[in-house]
Amino acid sequence: MTRKTFSAATLGLVAGTALLLTGCQAYNTVLGSGTSVTATDATRMTRSGFLTDYARLKPNEALGGIECWRSPTLDAKKYDKVMISRILVSLTPPKDNGEAPTIDPNDLKTLTDYFHTSLTNALKPQMSVVDKAGPGVVVIRVALTNLVPTTVTDSLAGTLVPYAFIAEASSGVATGRPAGSTPYLGETAMEMQFRDGANGTVIAECRDAEIGRKYAADVNANAVGAAQTWASGYMNSFQAWSYAKNAFDKWSLLVAQRFAELRGVAPKQ
Repeated sequence: MTRKTFSAATLGLVAGTALLLTGCQAYNTVLGSGTSVTATDATRMTRSGFLTDYARLKPNEALGGIECWRSPTLDAKKYDKVMISRILVSLTPPKDNGEAPTIDPNDLKTLTDYFHTSLTNALKPQMSVVDKAGPGVVVIRVALTNLVPTTVTDSLAGTLVPYAFIAEASSGVATGRPAGSTPYLGETAMEMQFRDGANGTVIAECRDAEIGRKYAADVNANAVGAAQTWASGYMNSFQAWSYAKNAFDKWSLLVAQRFAELRGVAPKQ
């Protein structure tokens, strides 16, 4: 057994033991936030018609490659409140097989509620979250434009094959996906619009598509952080919608951080 294979198996065993013995709260503590176990895939970004002008969207490296545009006249400091509109869903067929996705309505409500709560929790420390538009309010509109769950049975089957890790870990790049991804992992896409709450003017727009990574590495993290990222990616490959929630948390964190930067305030948690 190679050292690399041993590391994957060991981290999976440690994470699994943490989940079984200490429950979900401790599991989340051990594995961290999970925001590093998905990666942007520019080839899967959508064009649903939800946004006003897709041609002006440009990749923002500071946001991990998410495509964004903001008005050159935007003065973010005048906004101290945020309204998060009800999250919409406009699903498009995935690129690999062209079949329209089908999702249980209960799962869909759980996911949209989760995303709304994630955005609220990320923004609340620095801005008041309100339920009505008006002066000083930035309105966030979100459309989920692709939701593909992880095929858990395939993930389990791949894990049971001896040394499958070596082939799986490199399959992402070979199939045009982000490194560490595999064809059966979940993917999630969104389009997001920001409007002035007083006059409805569009002040910014973004879109992104995130792919789950079963073998996720975070080379910029310390040893503990890197281990958390790896273990989180591995464990989440055995739950249908975990990568979608990882993507929601990632987007929420990035939105909150970007608002803080543009408003000239220190990001809070």
